[in-house]
Amino acid sequence: MLVDFWNALTETALMMSIAIVLAALIGIPLGVGLFVTNKGMFWQNQFIQNTSGTIINIIRSIPYIILLVVLLPFTKLLLGTTTGPIAASVSLTIAAIPFYARLVEGSLREIDTGVIEAAESCGASPWLIIKDVLLPEARPGMIAGLTVTIISTLGYSAMAGMVGGGGIGDLAIRFGYYRFENGIMLATVIILIIIVQLIQYTGDKVAKTVNRR
Repeated sequence: MLVDFWNALTETALMMSIAIVLAALIGIPLGVGLFVTNKGMFWQNQFIQNTSGTIINIIRSIPYIILLVVLLPFTKLLLGTTTGPIAASVSLTIAAIPFYARLVEGSLREIDTGVIEAAESCGASPWLIIKDVLLPEARPGMIAGLTVTIISTLGYSAMAGMVGGGGIGDLAIRFGYYRFENGIMLATVIILIIIVQLIQYTGDKVAKTVNRR
């Protein structure tokens, strides 16, 4: 079973890598956009705020297993298949983006408004404030949020295995549950616990390192 475990971990790493990279690339700008279009901010726009916020809340309110099934036709259209780790990464990405975007927005809300006001009074442009004030100040919270997103995505990836996504969840279902191999189920749980602990430890360490406060 060592080869099967290694293949399952590789598939899980592949689908999660795609989802997390895209969640960071899209979720950070989206979270910043939600923050700077809020009431009282320099790009205040109630329409954008309400529209994007509603879409994000709708996606986040759908349980992942339902979202996974609903997105199967879209995945088929996009990739030509609904099985395998790459196909599973589609639903993982769509679930991770709004999740992380809200965490980014929350991190930005924790910034002292006096820092933003001071930058504005010095004549800094909005883009300069985002680049030199908002993102550096919110970096520890964004890293902590990314850690939470990675751990949540790991849990989602196990569900993706139930519908042919592969990975550690597929291994647990096929070899552990269906064949009543309790040892495999236990080994899967232990592996996931170790992975989560490593992710959390690394994320906390990095967040403390970049914390300028």
